[in-house]
Amino acid sequence: HRCRTMVGYGRFLALLASALLAGFVAVILSLVWVFHYREGLSWDGGPAEFNWHPVLVVTGFIFIQGIAIIVYRLPWTWKCSKLLMKFIHAGLNTIAMILAIVSMVAVFEYHNARNIPNMYSLHSWIGLAAVIFYSLQLFLGFAVFLLPFAPVYVRAVLMPIHVYSGLTIFATVIATALMGITEKLIFSLRNPAYSASPPEATLVNCLGLLLVVFGSLILWMASRPHWKRPLEEHTKALRPIGDTPEGTEVESTMTNSSNADKSDLRINTEAARKQNLKFDEAGQRSTM
Repeated sequence: HRCRTMVGYGRFLALLASALLAGFVAVILSLVWVFHYREGLSWDGGPAEFNWHPVLVVTGFIFIQGIAIIVYRLPWTWKCSKLLMKFIHAGLNTIAMILAIVSMVAVFEYHNARNIPNMYSLHSWIGLAAVIFYSLQLFLGFAVFLLPFAPVYVRAVLMPIHVYSGLTIFATVIATALMGITEKLIFSLRNPAYSASPPEATLVNCLGLLLVVFGSLILWMASRPHWKRPLEEHTKALRPIGDTPEGTEVESTMTNSSNADKSDLRINTEAARKQNLKFDEAGQRSTM
């Protein structure tokens, strides 16, 4: 069993390394694109300001968000407290959201400075919707899962929705980025045209392929139940000091049938603990 586990996590680490490589190279290619083929980066209302949009989307809205999705599944974090990992997960998503909003501001300022219409393409519609839903996802994640006010049953009900919407937003952002870089190439490449496959088009097409590879690997790692954070760490955290391990308490409850009140109390405690464990197991797939 231990050998199979090591092989399984060896595969996970190989996929993780591949995903990080694909994401990092995608960020590098986005910088090569804007500095080598476009006008670089600046904040002056010109094309160089627009260039912040693809760079920040690839870096923050895709790469950093992808890392935030799988941060719970990194084996070397399993000895860290769940609260610490929640803060790391929320922090990475907050950084991604800020970079996404700045990228949107850059586009609107560039369009307004050049009298270019806003919000007319499918890319812009879905992109704005993704930013809005991502912000809402982050706000609800803070309110429900990070702050200690929401009841356990509310968290348990909302967790599947939280997980599904997080993965859906991530996939939608990648699809929107693919539309955006294609749209940019069609509009920008004139002589030679995009259809002539100039070097810039080839580089940006490779960037799009890397985004697909990165997203596919992240979604695969996030959706495999056998790679989630083990429950043993949470069982220890939930068990009071000096209490018996989970499972043995059920046996002691059965053997203490002479004391009905104590038995009922332990059964109720065990039921509450199992409810917490059920919620915590769902929390392994948190993708705020």
